[in-house]
Amino acid sequence: MGLLELSCLDEVRRMDKRQLYYQFLNFAMIVSSALMIWKGLMVVTGSESPIVVVLSGSMEPAFHRGDLLFLTHDRSEPITVGEIVVFKVEGRDIPIVHRVIKLHGNEKGAHFLTKGDNNLVDDRGLYAPGQMWLTEKDVVGRARGFLPYVGMVTILMNDYPKLKYIVLATLGIFVLIHREN
Repeated sequence: MGLLELSCLDEVRRMDKRQLYYQFLNFAMIVSSALMIWKGLMVVTGSESPIVVVLSGSMEPAFHRGDLLFLTHDRSEPITVGEIVVFKVEGRDIPIVHRVIKLHGNEKGAHFLTKGDNNLVDDRGLYAPGQMWLTEKDVVGRARGFLPYVGMVTILMNDYPKLKYIVLATLGIFVLIHREN
Protein backbone atom coordinates (compact mmCIF):
# COMPACT_ATOMS: atom_id res chain seq x y z
CA MET A 1 0.00 0.00 0.00
CA GLY A 2 2.94 2.34 0.71
CA LEU A 3 4.23 2.23 -2.88
CA LEU A 4 0.76 2.99 -4.24
CA GLU A 5 0.40 6.00 -1.95
CA LEU A 6 3.83 7.35 -2.93
CA SER A 7 3.21 7.00 -6.66
CA CYS A 8 -0.22 8.67 -6.30
CA LEU A 9 1.27 11.55 -4.33
CA ASP A 10 4.06 11.89 -6.90
CA GLU A 11 1.44 12.15 -9.67
CA VAL A 12 -0.39 14.92 -7.78
CA ARG A 13 2.89 16.76 -7.01
CA ARG A 14 3.88 16.72 -10.69
CA MET A 15 0.65 18.47 -11.69
CA ASP A 16 0.65 22.22 -11.97
CA LYS A 17 -2.19 24.23 -10.43
CA ARG A 18 -4.17 24.26 -13.66
CA GLN A 19 -4.05 20.47 -14.05
CA LEU A 20 -4.98 19.95 -10.40
CA TYR A 21 -7.90 22.38 -10.76
CA TYR A 22 -9.00 20.54 -13.91
CA GLN A 23 -8.94 17.18 -12.10
CA PHE A 24 -11.01 18.52 -9.19
CA LEU A 25 -13.46 20.03 -11.67
CA ASN A 26 -13.65 16.70 -13.48
CA PHE A 27 -14.44 14.95 -10.18
CA ALA A 28 -17.15 17.53 -9.39
CA MET A 29 -18.69 16.97 -12.84
CA ILE A 30 -18.87 13.21 -12.23
CA VAL A 31 -20.59 13.69 -8.87
CA SER A 32 -23.04 16.30 -10.19
CA SER A 33 -23.85 14.13 -13.23
CA ALA A 34 -24.69 11.20 -10.96
CA LEU A 35 -26.99 13.42 -8.90
CA MET A 36 -28.70 14.77 -12.02
CA ILE A 37 -29.26 11.25 -13.35
CA TRP A 38 -30.80 10.23 -9.99
CA LYS A 39 -33.10 13.27 -9.93
CA GLY A 40 -34.06 12.62 -13.56
CA LEU A 41 -34.98 9.03 -12.71
CA MET A 42 -37.12 10.34 -9.84
CA VAL A 43 -39.05 12.56 -12.24
CA VAL A 44 -39.46 9.92 -14.95
CA THR A 45 -40.54 7.11 -12.56
CA GLY A 46 -42.58 9.23 -10.15
CA SER A 47 -40.82 7.50 -7.25
CA GLU A 48 -38.74 9.18 -4.55
CA SER A 49 -36.39 6.19 -4.77
CA PRO A 50 -36.39 4.73 -8.31
CA ILE A 51 -33.83 2.03 -7.50
CA VAL A 52 -33.67 -0.03 -4.28
CA VAL A 53 -31.72 -3.05 -3.08
CA VAL A 54 -33.46 -6.03 -1.48
CA LEU A 55 -31.86 -6.30 1.97
CA SER A 56 -33.39 -9.54 3.30
CA GLY A 57 -34.62 -12.93 2.16
CA SER A 58 -38.26 -12.19 2.98
CA MET A 59 -39.28 -12.07 -0.71
CA GLU A 60 -37.60 -15.30 -1.83
CA PRO A 61 -38.09 -16.94 -4.28
CA ALA A 62 -39.28 -13.84 -6.19
CA PHE A 63 -36.35 -11.66 -5.13
CA HIS A 64 -33.15 -12.56 -3.29
CA ARG A 65 -30.99 -10.53 -0.95
CA GLY A 66 -28.88 -8.20 -3.10
CA ASP A 67 -31.26 -7.96 -6.06
CA LEU A 68 -31.56 -4.45 -7.50
CA LEU A 69 -35.20 -3.40 -8.06
CA PHE A 70 -36.41 -0.75 -10.50
CA LEU A 71 -39.47 1.11 -9.24
CA THR A 72 -42.17 3.30 -10.72
CA HIS A 73 -45.01 5.00 -8.93
CA ASP A 74 -47.97 5.95 -11.09
CA ARG A 75 -50.47 7.30 -8.54
CA SER A 76 -53.35 7.16 -11.05
CA GLU A 77 -53.08 3.36 -11.24
CA PRO A 78 -54.74 1.59 -8.28
CA ILE A 79 -52.70 -0.87 -6.24
CA THR A 80 -53.80 -4.48 -6.79
CA VAL A 81 -53.51 -7.74 -4.87
CA GLY A 82 -50.37 -9.61 -5.90
CA GLU A 83 -48.43 -6.48 -6.77
CA ILE A 84 -45.00 -6.00 -5.18
CA VAL A 85 -44.68 -2.61 -3.50
CA VAL A 86 -41.91 -0.82 -1.66
CA PHE A 87 -43.18 1.10 1.36
CA LYS A 88 -41.89 3.11 4.28
CA VAL A 89 -43.29 2.78 7.76
CA GLU A 90 -43.29 5.61 10.26
CA GLY A 91 -40.33 5.20 12.61
CA ARG A 92 -38.25 3.10 10.19
CA ASP A 93 -35.63 4.52 7.85
CA ILE A 94 -35.29 1.57 5.50
CA PRO A 95 -38.04 0.86 2.94
CA ILE A 96 -39.58 -2.63 2.85
CA VAL A 97 -40.23 -4.69 -0.30
CA HIS A 98 -43.30 -6.96 0.06
CA ARG A 99 -46.35 -8.22 -1.85
CA VAL A 100 -49.90 -6.88 -1.43
CA ILE A 101 -52.08 -9.72 -0.11
CA LYS A 102 -55.34 -7.97 0.79
CA LEU A 103 -57.22 -4.79 -0.17
CA HIS A 104 -59.67 -2.95 2.05
CA GLY A 105 -61.61 0.02 0.68
CA ASN A 106 -63.56 2.69 2.51
CA GLU A 107 -64.64 6.31 2.00
CA LYS A 108 -61.09 7.54 2.68
CA GLY A 109 -59.59 5.43 -0.11
CA ALA A 110 -58.01 2.00 -0.53
CA HIS A 111 -56.00 0.43 2.25
CA PHE A 112 -53.93 -2.69 1.81
CA LEU A 113 -52.05 -5.36 3.73
CA THR A 114 -48.64 -6.73 2.72
CA LYS A 115 -46.57 -9.83 3.41
CA GLY A 116 -43.16 -11.13 2.40
CA ASP A 117 -43.42 -14.23 0.18
CA ASN A 118 -41.02 -16.08 2.50
CA ASN A 119 -42.70 -14.91 5.74
CA LEU A 120 -45.29 -16.92 7.66
CA VAL A 121 -47.39 -13.93 8.80
CA ASP A 122 -48.50 -10.60 7.34
CA ASP A 123 -46.64 -7.33 7.97
CA ARG A 124 -48.84 -5.84 10.69
CA GLY A 125 -46.00 -6.44 13.14
CA LEU A 126 -43.76 -4.22 10.99
CA TYR A 127 -46.22 -1.34 10.67
CA ALA A 128 -46.27 1.61 13.06
CA PRO A 129 -47.93 0.94 16.44
CA GLY A 130 -51.71 0.88 15.97
CA GLN A 131 -51.48 0.80 12.17
CA MET A 132 -53.39 -2.11 10.67
CA TRP A 133 -53.29 -1.19 6.96
CA LEU A 134 -51.00 0.71 4.58
CA THR A 135 -52.25 3.59 2.47
CA GLU A 136 -51.05 5.12 -0.80
CA LYS A 137 -48.96 7.69 1.11
CA ASP A 138 -46.82 4.87 2.58
CA VAL A 139 -45.82 3.57 -0.87
CA VAL A 140 -42.42 4.56 -2.28
CA GLY A 141 -42.87 2.65 -5.53
CA ARG A 142 -43.91 -0.53 -7.30
CA ALA A 143 -41.41 -3.12 -8.52
CA ARG A 144 -41.27 -3.17 -12.33
CA GLY A 145 -38.00 -5.02 -12.96
CA PHE A 146 -34.84 -6.26 -11.29
CA LEU A 147 -31.20 -7.20 -11.78
CA PRO A 148 -30.21 -10.22 -9.69
CA TYR A 149 -27.50 -9.75 -7.04
CA VAL A 150 -26.19 -6.43 -8.45
CA GLY A 151 -27.02 -4.73 -5.16
CA MET A 152 -24.67 -7.00 -3.17
CA VAL A 153 -22.03 -4.27 -3.54
CA THR A 154 -24.27 -1.91 -1.55
CA ILE A 155 -24.91 -4.55 1.11
CA LEU A 156 -21.19 -5.30 1.45
CA MET A 157 -20.37 -1.61 1.80
CA ASN A 158 -23.02 -1.19 4.51
CA ASP A 159 -21.95 -4.35 6.34
CA TYR A 160 -18.25 -3.43 6.13
CA PRO A 161 -17.93 0.40 6.33
CA LYS A 162 -14.14 0.27 5.86
CA LEU A 163 -14.71 -1.29 2.43
CA LYS A 164 -16.89 1.69 1.50
CA TYR A 165 -14.12 4.14 2.40
CA ILE A 166 -11.49 2.11 0.54
CA VAL A 167 -13.62 1.99 -2.63
CA LEU A 168 -14.46 5.72 -2.45
CA ALA A 169 -10.83 6.67 -1.77
CA THR A 170 -9.63 4.51 -4.66
CA LEU A 171 -12.15 6.06 -7.05
CA GLY A 172 -11.27 9.57 -5.85
CA ILE A 173 -7.53 8.97 -6.29
CA PHE A 174 -8.10 7.47 -9.74
CA VAL A 175 -10.09 10.51 -10.87
CA LEU A 176 -7.48 12.90 -9.49
CA ILE A 177 -4.41 11.26 -11.03
CA HIS A 178 -5.93 10.14 -14.33
CA ARG A 179 -4.90 12.55 -17.03
CA GLU A 180 -6.35 12.82 -20.49
CA ASN A 181 -3.73 12.94 -23.23
